Amino acid sequence: MGILKRGERRTEESGPYWKQRSWQASAGFLALVVVLGVIATLTSGSGTAGRAEAPASKGPLSGTVTKKDGRPGGCRTDDSAGDAIPTSVPKDISWHTLGIGRVPVSASAGPTRMQGAVWWCFAHTPMGAVLAATDIPTQMSGSQWRTVTDQQVVAGQGRELFVFQRTAVPDSDGANAAPATSSYAGFQVTSYTSGAAAVGLLIKNDQGYAKTTVYVRWSGGDWKIQPDGSGGLYSQLASEQSAVGYTLWGA
Repeated sequence: MGILKRGERRTEESGPYWKQRSWQASAGFLALVVVLGVIATLTSGSGTAGRAEAPASKGPLSGTVTKKDGRPGGCRTDDSAGDAIPTSVPKDISWHTLGIGRVPVSASAGPTRMQGAVWWCFAHTPMGAVLAATDIPTQMSGSQWRTVTDQQVVAGQGRELFVFQRTAVPDSDGANAAPATSSYAGFQVTSYTSGAAAVGLLIKNDQGYAKTTVYVRWSGGDWKIQPDGSGGLYSQLASEQSAVGYTLWGA
């Protein structure tokens, strides 16, 4: 089975996807799934009516001095891999606890800068795109989600809709977070250019595997999440039969 492409819909299960077994199997996945699953209930039939954009908050990527290569000041990564699609994980991968789960971090591919909830400075490579697609959305369940959104989600209608929908959802961090029952298992770069990438994320849970796709864009000298027109930061979760075709984290 391949990664869902933007705009495709699954037909195996009917009804809202937050009620489907494939979603429920991953409902404990890093609280992010819980938050965005609830957001999906608000998205249905909402259109763009009533959307509002709150004032942007300042953060480490606001007003930073950029170098000649366009990277924000103080941002250094190893971009020597170029556009080569990764078939293995960096040797310097370590795992950091974020909320109720664990996310991969690379000293060479990023994020090399961590300032509060904003983990930034990803390599301008497919591996950097993978790490951005994995780490940035995971921050959206916590209380600092708005700062992360302002700094690390591409501006536009999609971001406005995400903010409007997310505002109505309680934060799910600290004492409010449900125990994690799933984890990041692997990834698959399904498309890549120097300006944009689509990254398939493989999730492992007690029932097997689930998958989703996150889109990122190179903007302001770093990878940022590219939401879809309805405010979604990732594609609809779907069950996956196996890990074939994915590069596994091995954690």
